Amino acid sequence: MADSDTAVRPPSAPDTVKILIAGGFGVGKTTMVGSVSEITPLSTEEALTVAGLDVDDLAGVEEKRATTVALDFGRITIGQELVLYLFGTPGQQRFWFMWNDLAIGALGAVVLIDVRRPESSFAAIDFFERRGIPFVVGVNGFHGRHPYPPETIRDALALPEHAQVLLCDARERGSCRDVLLALIDQLIASAGRSGSGPRTVGDGRDSRS
Repeated sequence: MADSDTAVRPPSAPDTVKILIAGGFGVGKTTMVGSVSEITPLSTEEALTVAGLDVDDLAGVEEKRATTVALDFGRITIGQELVLYLFGTPGQQRFWFMWNDLAIGALGAVVLIDVRRPESSFAAIDFFERRGIPFVVGVNGFHGRHPYPPETIRDALALPEHAQVLLCDARERGSCRDVLLALIDQLIASAGRSGSGPRTVGDGRDSRS
């Protein structure tokens, strides 16, 4: 039998990090989770009905036929030591009450923006700023178009200079992965400055105000 100095040690379990994918109604949250997830994503989309016409604002997204009523869930492995659990939030105002519960244990967030109606994601930006949850802004280029540079979008959203604004395409796995990596780099840099270690999804910490 090998002694304790030469025995083969089992590999350690990877760190797990909970990330929220947030933003307004129809900005591409479900699409992003689905395109980047390495597992078949859990989706709670339901068809839009006539009964919701008085409460659902479809301005700018008239072609949309379904909406997330609870959450989207996916997973992506980054290297051998890090697994991201992705939770897409519902975008419609009548489901915003769920955001507090979804934010429990989250280390960071991606706020998706549709430049055709950026005001739809103001609430998500405010939510994370108030709770001190780090986030990056992903500008989803619908039909592959990005009419404005990141600096213009940052100014329009009144974001500070250090806030990352990244052009992306929610349909493209590589593009979505780059946004997530930018967020992870930001979290690592922040942890290094504060001297705190990584938190995991199940640490029980509450991010609510």
